[in-house]
Amino acid sequence: MSCWLDKCVLVTGGAGFLGSYVSRKLSERGAAKVVVPRREEFDLRDQVAVRELFDLHNPDLVIHLAASVGGIGANKRHPGRFFYDNMMMGALLIEQSRVSGVQKFVGAGSVCSYPKFTPIPFSEDNLWEGYPEETNAAYGLAKKMMLVQSQAYRQEYDFNAIHLLLVNLYGPGDNYSEDSSHVLMALVRRFVEAEIEGAEQVVVWGDGTPTREFLFVEDAAEGVVLAAEQYDGPDPVNLGTGTEVSIRRIAELVKEATRFKGKILWDTSKPNGQPRRCLDVTRAREAFGFDAEVPLENGVRKTAEWYREELVTG
Repeated sequence: MSCWLDKCVLVTGGAGFLGSYVSRKLSERGAAKVVVPRREEFDLRDQVAVRELFDLHNPDLVIHLAASVGGIGANKRHPGRFFYDNMMMGALLIEQSRVSGVQKFVGAGSVCSYPKFTPIPFSEDNLWEGYPEETNAAYGLAKKMMLVQSQAYRQEYDFNAIHLLLVNLYGPGDNYSEDSSHVLMALVRRFVEAEIEGAEQVVVWGDGTPTREFLFVEDAAEGVVLAAEQYDGPDPVNLGTGTEVSIRRIAELVKEATRFKGKILWDTSKPNGQPRRCLDVTRAREAFGFDAEVPLENGVRKTAEWYREELVTG
């Protein structure tokens, strides 16, 4: 019998990219009630609004996926907003969960919390060995404070809060805004539009040498739900594929998937961001049996097909 049958689950950000997939999986697993708060009704940065949300629905479990987030450009423009929004949401939601007697809190952290020069692959044990990469440090540190609060509340109040460290996500439904999209979706948007317009080249930031790890959104949602079901430990857990790929290779994969015939121009005047990112995913595999299933090539193709359809129908 499903462990969700009698549970009311509050999913912040549940109408967003990752959240919509998580909410769907919870419903498919038989959750009694999945609550998706809307920003227009409940400002999660406001203590009164958060208290009203919990009083109204009395959730058994909270999965916190809401975030103010963006790519390198957005992080450089809005470090203050990203820090404040994410700090306030995390702090208020964990505190209200404790006060309201929530059985478990699942916090979605970020690979951006890791030090700039973390040894590859990133082990959860390396999390405190340096300062994050400067362009996204404010965001990464704000998310990291959720881990601190979760562990402190576990120590003082015996509150069951877990913390997941997610790599770059991508897939159908991703944010493709020119101002705030992440690297893979930004590349898909540029290459699809360039192919449709018959452009001769696509400009990509940096020199292509940094590496990243990309997790397909459906895999990420499965990892979050598995952790909610099976993991109750105090230590943070990486969610990723454990596979490192260069930005140059990603650009080539996107070019192939979008059937773009022109050239790639690298704008080396723009920042590269963190030099390398690749997670050690051993803990997730051993703690709750998570392994990513969607190969990068397949995921990029699905994402490109979805975005092309968005342009045609939107």
